[in-house]
Amino acid sequence: MRNKLRLAALIGMAVFIFSGCSSSKEEAKPVDMDKLKVEIQAMEDAFAAGEKAKDADAVAVYYADDAVSYSRNKAPSTGKAAIKESIAKGIAEDTTGQVNIYKVVDLFAEGNMVVEIGSWNATNSDGTAKDNGHYMSLFQKRDGKYVCVRDMNVSSNPAKK
Repeated sequence: MRNKLRLAALIGMAVFIFSGCSSSKEEAKPVDMDKLKVEIQAMEDAFAAGEKAKDADAVAVYYADDAVSYSRNKAPSTGKAAIKESIAKGIAEDTTGQVNIYKVVDLFAEGNMVVEIGSWNATNSDGTAKDNGHYMSLFQKRDGKYVCVRDMNVSSNPAKK
């Protein structure tokens, strides 16, 4: 129940953020949602491949220079350099050969902004389940490509005591 409430709060936050993003009075061009889903999923797949390769630089490509990442059980990382440092630390601390899979569940797009709601699964290198949950990413199109400007994630599993 708590995770459902968290997910509802995340969706509410995204709607609030997203509603204030459009300042143009012009008609927005229709977004090809199928094409957009393929593009965002490719970004998620590249993120996972970077993690698997233990390449923090490859993972950090996902983020804008001014991004903020909200992770579980720690303070937000502000800026691409801090996010990359956090990623590198997580990679270095992984002793199980964790493999992550990210899947686009839903997309909301308007103008140059996209909100993605996704699911993730983490397994150990032997394929045993480690953790799973959901995430939300806010993308902005800059210089012709989407970059993540905000993200956060939650685990679907109860916190360990």
